[in-house]
Amino acid sequence: MTQLAPDPRGADLPVLDQLDRSVWNALHGPHAALAVRRGRVVTYPDDVARFSSLPEHPTPDDWSDAAALVGTQGMLLLTGDVPEAPAGWTVLMDLPGVQMVATDAVASAPDAETVRLDLHDPADVADALALVEHTQPGPFFERTMAMGTYLGVRREGRLVAMAGERLHPEGAVEISAVCTDAAWRGQGLGTRLVHAVAHGIRERGEVPFLHASASNTGAIRLYEQLGFRLRRPTRFAALRPPGGTAELS
Repeated sequence: MTQLAPDPRGADLPVLDQLDRSVWNALHGPHAALAVRRGRVVTYPDDVARFSSLPEHPTPDDWSDAAALVGTQGMLLLTGDVPEAPAGWTVLMDLPGVQMVATDAVASAPDAETVRLDLHDPADVADALALVEHTQPGPFFERTMAMGTYLGVRREGRLVAMAGERLHPEGAVEISAVCTDAAWRGQGLGTRLVHAVAHGIRERGEVPFLHASASNTGAIRLYEQLGFRLRRPTRFAALRPPGGTAELS
């Protein structure tokens, strides 16, 4: 059974040490089949997600393997406790973030209007990519839906809202890509989708969690209203290897 710890603001939060290194533990756990490896460095395929992870105390050989893994045209995207990069690496982004975990206050229920999006249906993938392009909820690629269940709402034949599962360390699943087309906002579709995705996670006996930029106070307030609570501050960092040419778009 998941242990609980007191939140400073009075809520109870699950104690899930797996979340301290969520990418590493996902790629060495439920997402191991998706892992691309070089030495001790692991990453997702480029068409699934761009997150990578190094050992907790990386050696020079680990950094060399990371550079070889991403290549001169790529970058190393890390989250959590980001280790200090050695000389020659360029920090392209170092963004403060928050990690939030669902408390019992987060409602979870199936939603009859939601449909499961199918990774193997080219129309579903195209609709999801188009919605992400218009709403910009964060990185989403051709095979991101391989990471877990993605649910959507269609209106007038169009996909107008979506949410799904991303990082999956043992015992917890990240809710991600929560987005609604501008023409359909204000109807609670995002909240309903979060509840529906959370329901599927809890049905498997796992705990929903999520990440947000620390500067996105509007989203953080919304998630707090839904019953999520801050577990810990975190970071999102993009590092370019020595001799690399990648730039943030």
